[in-house]
Amino acid sequence: AQYISLSIFPPSAVHVDSPPTIPTLTTSYAHGTSSKSLLFSTVGGSLQASAERFPDREAVVFLQEGVRKTFSQLQQDVEQAAAGLLALGLKRGDRLGMWGPNTYEWVLFQFASAKAGIILVSVNPAYQVQELEFALRKVGCNAIVCPTQFKTQKYCDMLRQICPEMDTASPGSVKSARLPDLHTVIVTDSRQPGMYHLEDVMQAGSSQHIQQLEELQKKLSFDDPINIQFTSGTTGNPKGATLSHHNIVNNAYLIGMRLGYDWRSQVRVCLPVPLYHCFGSVGGGIVMATHGITLVSPSTGYDGRANLAAIESERCTFVYGTPTMYIDMLGQPDLAKFDLSSVEGGIMAGSPCPPEIVKKVISTMGIKELVIAYGTTENSPVTFCGFPTDNLERKSETVGCITSHLEVKVVDPGSGQLMPLGISGELMIRGYCVMLEYWGDVAKTDECITKDRWYKTGDIASLDKYGFCRIEGRIKDMIIRGGENIYPAEIEQFLHTHPKVQEAQVIGIKDERMGEEVCACLKLKAGQDCSAEDIKAYCKGKIAHFKIPRYVTFVEGYPLTVSGKIQKNKLREQTEKFLGL
Repeated sequence: AQYISLSIFPPSAVHVDSPPTIPTLTTSYAHGTSSKSLLFSTVGGSLQASAERFPDREAVVFLQEGVRKTFSQLQQDVEQAAAGLLALGLKRGDRLGMWGPNTYEWVLFQFASAKAGIILVSVNPAYQVQELEFALRKVGCNAIVCPTQFKTQKYCDMLRQICPEMDTASPGSVKSARLPDLHTVIVTDSRQPGMYHLEDVMQAGSSQHIQQLEELQKKLSFDDPINIQFTSGTTGNPKGATLSHHNIVNNAYLIGMRLGYDWRSQVRVCLPVPLYHCFGSVGGGIVMATHGITLVSPSTGYDGRANLAAIESERCTFVYGTPTMYIDMLGQPDLAKFDLSSVEGGIMAGSPCPPEIVKKVISTMGIKELVIAYGTTENSPVTFCGFPTDNLERKSETVGCITSHLEVKVVDPGSGQLMPLGISGELMIRGYCVMLEYWGDVAKTDECITKDRWYKTGDIASLDKYGFCRIEGRIKDMIIRGGENIYPAEIEQFLHTHPKVQEAQVIGIKDERMGEEVCACLKLKAGQDCSAEDIKAYCKGKIAHFKIPRYVTFVEGYPLTVSGKIQKNKLREQTEKFLGL
């Protein structure tokens, strides 16, 4: 009998098809076990299967463009576009950059490129000329798709600055000195010299190209690279995380399983997060293909009010967003006017989620089955995610439980030794989700993936005996004040409980005596007034004295990376300058 109990619950397995009820872990290593096997399909194969199962179900709704497509219509467009790409001379293994905001064309080319075995390069729509040139050169983009312009971003003009040769080239034969691999530019919404119009691509594929596309499906391997995502890296140049079909199809499949998309009827997801980011492209686009759900895009560029309007008019059942997006929705003055009764659940992810905000979203917006997800682009992206039925403490204090088929361990960042259960250290992940590489960068790849395929997240975290995880912060954001290790996230979460504070960021400021001192940079709610003394008094007796901010500054906003993450290094520079240090 002893043997049987051991084999059912080895001390490292957490069975995660449903919320774990037995505390099996004895040390900081866990393996998320599941009775569901991994899928072996490609991105194109996943969409095709959903189009066969749910031909007349809506796949995507882009409200601002007025586009609605059923699965069979989307599948037809994708095949047409994929054949068109082959007709333009693009081939398996080529790189195609997608550069622009959330539009139907983004999803169309996400799947058309995959169908043709072409690697989609997700290019940040906020990139300026220098960043664009760096990214396209780094991965040797052969083609790029973009709109003429969006808001202040003049895409075609920026491309012309890098490739003036375009003005005299015929479409498809661009020869650029600065981007030697680029030959094809496709514009989604206008005719420009040297560039194809989207219509040209849709009409280029003949029956022979369709035939070629069919033949190609037999040759594609699920381990082929199919997506390069630039990690914005708050420091240094962006790196191209290279993901395979297997990476993203399985991550999407398992996110959907965790949320119950396999048994819920008619899931409609409100998707305000950017598609160029893993949260949007995998959690949105690929989940749509693997589970046959409907994606609703509220607006081309982010607009908090449009999200609420879309939830109401489209009867969305799930909402995705970063903490900032939820803070924004909660802050809409007429929030109470919107009918959000259709919403069952949602995902909050993308940066640390303050417990107060999680509780507010559940109570004020009524999103009872909200889950927090945690991950990183290099892990396709999700590695931890809550269960919709978790209690409030788990939802607000942890990033959920290890997901299926993954291994996790928490180690001492210095020695690499396993930490005792419940003690913080560096979080490491192994399994199907670990990226293939950083494109063209062996040294950077070897820095973060060990010889035995563990991915070093750079996050400080701890595990509990059920496989739930608490993230304490980034190793590099840690403040060391007179020998005490201080995690900014913990102080930020506390400051979020102050009634006048809308957003809090905590950084380490250089100090002669202590090495570093704690500084809180606060954004106050509209019309509120507050002093540094008020904040310090609020902290007194509630958090340890050494965590109480020595400095408090009040700001209108924060320096952001192009993907909307707060650049703590820049914030530190600005604040030290402001404080005259």
